[in-house]
Amino acid sequence: MKAAVLYHNRDLRYDDYPTPETRPGTVKIRVRATGICGSDVPRVLHEGAHFYPVVLGHEFSGDIVELGEGVTGLQVGDTVSGAPLVPCMRCEDCQNGNFSLCKHYSFVGSREQGSFADFVVIPAQNAVRYDPSIPYEQAAMFEPSTVALHGLFCNGYTPGDYVAVLGCGTIGIFTLQWAKIFGSRKLIALDIDEGRLALAKKMGADAVVNTAEPGFLEAALSHTDGRGFGQVFEAAGNPATMHMAFELAGNRAKVCFIGTPHVPMSFTQKEWENMNRKEFRLTGSWMSYSSPFPGKEWELTAHYFSTGQLKFDPSFLFKTYPMSKAREAFDLFLNPSEVHGKVMLVNEP
Repeated sequence: MKAAVLYHNRDLRYDDYPTPETRPGTVKIRVRATGICGSDVPRVLHEGAHFYPVVLGHEFSGDIVELGEGVTGLQVGDTVSGAPLVPCMRCEDCQNGNFSLCKHYSFVGSREQGSFADFVVIPAQNAVRYDPSIPYEQAAMFEPSTVALHGLFCNGYTPGDYVAVLGCGTIGIFTLQWAKIFGSRKLIALDIDEGRLALAKKMGADAVVNTAEPGFLEAALSHTDGRGFGQVFEAAGNPATMHMAFELAGNRAKVCFIGTPHVPMSFTQKEWENMNRKEFRLTGSWMSYSSPFPGKEWELTAHYFSTGQLKFDPSFLFKTYPMSKAREAFDLFLNPSEVHGKVMLVNEP
């Protein structure tokens, strides 16, 4: 088969590669669409891969073309998205249903062959069937949606709260959609980019606030009558927005950091006292899995994509490239500030 193979740092080639074979309990998927995740970028551009050569890619959709021995509940021709985590299923965390916390896991697209290829083989339990009316490009965004929903679950989300979402990238937009689906009192989206704010408004935000403008904190808090937000989600992984979350939180609020910072950061004594005085709860969120594996995050994404309540907009996609042009697609990230949305790779029929 053909695949986008990473041979070394910045050495990504569309090349011949062994077609993966099905094993007992697995399925072979013809990859139709696969997104470039932010975690793929340092693997290609900054010597971040575990080994070489490697086929990356873990946000994907496609069709089942072969079933391994013993597989039931799926059939050839099913349209599926792939949950990329392969937990050990034996450790204490897995036994308690905390699959994201497994320390003995494998992962499709980093520790084993991924979806930047014609075919990928994954455990049958990782194949999430979805309505074939959903476009492949939309179904390739299951994983970002599930990451957002997992953040709500980690934050103990309850309906009726004022909700703030910091960062209107792909995961931030899904976060605000899930908050609306499950019943927010009023939802405010904050970002520095007017294009992303326009998309947030289109996808359900009640109001948007540009954090580059003077007085943005007061503007955001005014939507809560000055009380602050009961639920705050940081989805940018930016130290600036992580600090903002402390200011936006109301008394006894719940604050969730979905985003992952990539630079050192610290909090002042005053900021930490702010958390003490408000008695708000701060939690992290990691990946997107629950019991039974892969979890309700994946089941609900399939359901709400099919009903249309979880929306997909073409502006989610910044650019789409054929798989053969994967290197050109990654070259976009040499200037990351110029990438506004998901970059998608597709295999031509």
